[in-house]
Parts: sequence; C-alpha cells; structure tokens
Amino acid sequence: MSPQQFRAQDKLALLLALVPYLLDQRRVSVADAAAHFAVEPDLIREAVSLIAVSGVPGETKQYQHGDLFDIDWDAYLDRDTIVVTHQVAIDDTPRFSAREAAALIAGLQYLAALPEHDNREAIATLMAKLTRGASAAPSQLAVAETASAAEASAEEIGTLRAAISGETQVEFEYLNARGQRESRVVDPLRIESIDQDWYLRGWCHLRHAVRTFRLDRITGLRGTERPITRHGDDVVVPSTLFDVSADDLRVQLELPSAALPLLADYVTPGARTTRTDDKVRLTIRVPHYHGLKRLVSGLPGLITVLGPPEARQIVADWAAAGAAQYAESDA
Repeated sequence: MSPQQFRAQDKLALLLALVPYLLDQRRVSVADAAAHFAVEPDLIREAVSLIAVSGVPGETKQYQHGDLFDIDWDAYLDRDTIVVTHQVAIDDTPRFSAREAAALIAGLQYLAALPEHDNREAIATLMAKLTRGASAAPSQLAVAETASAAEASAEEIGTLRAAISGETQVEFEYLNARGQRESRVVDPLRIESIDQDWYLRGWCHLRHAVRTFRLDRITGLRGTERPITRHGDDVVVPSTLFDVSADDLRVQLELPSAALPLLADYVTPGARTTRTDDKVRLTIRVPHYHGLKRLVSGLPGLITVLGPPEARQIVADWAAAGAAQYAESDA
C-alpha cells in the first residue's frame, strides 16, 4: 500500500503495531519491516520518524531527553536498519507474573505434545516471548506427553483425517467397554479430543449406528479405498460424547451441586435430580462398571455411589485395592 492510499487511522494502526514489532525483533531493516507489514518502505520511514519524537512527559510536564523513544541513528542512516535504543512507558505496562507465565508455558508445552499441533516453531516462539515478557524468570516446568497422546500417534490421526477428507472407510480391531475385542468397519465422520483422550465418531457397520471409539483402544488401524456409505448429512451425530444404550447400567450418585455440569455427558435429557442443601442426587447411565470406576476416579472426593449395591461394592473394592498398593509401596 502506497503512502497516498494510507488514511490517518491506517497510519495509527501501523504505528501501534510497529513499535512492539521493532522491540521484539530488536534489529530489523526497513525493507524487512515493510515486507512484514505489506507497505512501502517510505511508510516505515515515516513511522520511525514519528516514533523518534514520541514519548511521555516527565514530572515537569515537558519532554526531556529520557522521555522520548530513541533509535540507533547511525544504523538507521547508514545501513537503513532500525534499532530501538530507548523505550518509554512500555515497561510500565502490567506483565505476567513468573507463576502466570510458567502456567501458560506449561499449557503450550502440552499443546505442542498433541499430534494435531504440528506448528512447533510458532509455539516455541510464543513460549520465548512469555519468558522474556514476564516480570521475573518463570519456573522451569516440563510437561510430558500424555499416554493417550502418545498412543494416538500422528500416523493414526493422519490416517483418520485422510479417510474423512477422502470419504473412505477404515478398518481396525477395537477393545470395547466390556473387554471384548472385535473387528470394526467404520465410516469415519470426525475425530475430536476431550480432556486427555482422543475419539473417533463414525458409522459402525457392525452395530448399524453411529458409535464413538477411543483411539487408545484401537489397534491395526488401516485405511481402505472403499467409499463410505453414510455421510454427516445422512446420520445424526449426538452432541454428547457418550451415547445412551438400552443395555446401559443405571447408577445412583450424590455429588455437590456445583459439580453437576461435570457429568453432563452422562445425564440423559429429562433425568430427575433431587437437591438437598448443596448436594444433588441423580441417576446416570453407564455402559459398564469399569466406566463407573473411571468416572469416580476422574472426580476424586466429589462422587458418592449410592446404588445399586453391586456398583457400591465394585467401586469400594477397586478403591481399597488402590489404597493397598500405596500401603505396600510405603512398606
């Protein structure tokens, strides 16, 4: 864009974006800055001239030498290179604390470990900016790749994505919720990540219905050249992750009212709840008691299993077995 096409608000937007860009780059040529913002070099030079006379007046309400931005004029005039040597007010803006920056960096490390995030360079650049911009050095944290992310390898996700985009079927061996291994042929519709687990949603030719498959229970995944027979427009993919089945087991639970949204995927529409003080009682449906154990372990200290007696006994035995392992370890 030429200087003649630039309006006043465009110049202000360029100036506001140019200052942090120069500070982040530390040393950049006029040509590179112009290419970055897709403008003519003369617009960059005009903005630099304005930066050099910008600042915040001191206590005297007058501009002194230290109250203005400054650049390396020798580098600018002789080599057409911009280097900001003095900045004003930028350091007075609120910064992330060391703990806040460490938490954000840990989250970025987790994202970098997921197979779907292949732009590691962008994530590394953002982590470096957070480290430099924090009020103090962030704590050194390392986030290991989760087992589910490791098992849901980039190759498996790539195979599924290729099948979804190419509208072709996939085949695999699946360990179902009851511990039975079955061969499945599926028309893949979508893949999604919930918490630490990856799931495939698709039309299962064995069950003749839409089913959800956990990727860490899939083995021998292979793509085919057969076209799918069910498309996203042909079937209804439930908005909830877990489908209701006539074979599901009913379990009565008690938990704090504030924790009820955490069970949204397990609560069927129209299910009755009974509230007492800050507690709520309700009945949920689970495919098997192993899934109930996983649910209880995911919300430690929040869920009390009220019935049926078989469910209470299974969860109690499972918790006792876990506690016994800690006792053995201490011994």
